[in-house]
Amino acid sequence: MNKIVGSKDFLEFAYELYHTMQANEINLVYEGVVTQEITKTFTALTEKNMVKNEESNQVQRKVFNVMVECLQNISKHADAMTENADEERRGIVLVSHGENFYNVITGNVIKKEKRDRLEKSLEHINSLDKEGLSALYKQQIKEGKLSEKGGAGLGFIDIAKKSGNKIEYQFKELTDDRFFFIVITTISRNN
Repeated sequence: MNKIVGSKDFLEFAYELYHTMQANEINLVYEGVVTQEITKTFTALTEKNMVKNEESNQVQRKVFNVMVECLQNISKHADAMTENADEERRGIVLVSHGENFYNVITGNVIKKEKRDRLEKSLEHINSLDKEGLSALYKQQIKEGKLSEKGGAGLGFIDIAKKSGNKIEYQFKELTDDRFFFIVITTISRNN
């Protein structure tokens, strides 16, 4: 059995993580493979937390819809760190809230060849207003071809529509051919 590097160091890390989560009002964090069971568990925990906070049904629905779409994005589109076909495709999910908002934050590894297409798509989505998003959604349903992963490219459009906000994103270079793709979706707690 491997011992965690310096138990004192780990205790300090655990304390700092707890302090950071409290300071940033992070309610839930998960890192690992995203499955249907993980999605169910995560949404149930989030529901329990929002009911405790007496959140409106409308805000709860928006947060759930965005969260499920983000989790599906990881489960369908995350890449492994190497070309090893057996390597797990993992991601990270965080849910935080403030006085006026919820944030659903996800991150996963993607291959370099996906970066430009994703960035172009997100820039286009972020340039549209509510009517433009609805028109793009309808167009994508009408014309969209299913990808090899089974999607029709509706995920980020749906996230932008449901949240009513621009999608924040960033690509952090991991290796010559891999990026860590971070998405932050903000959902207003005020109608």
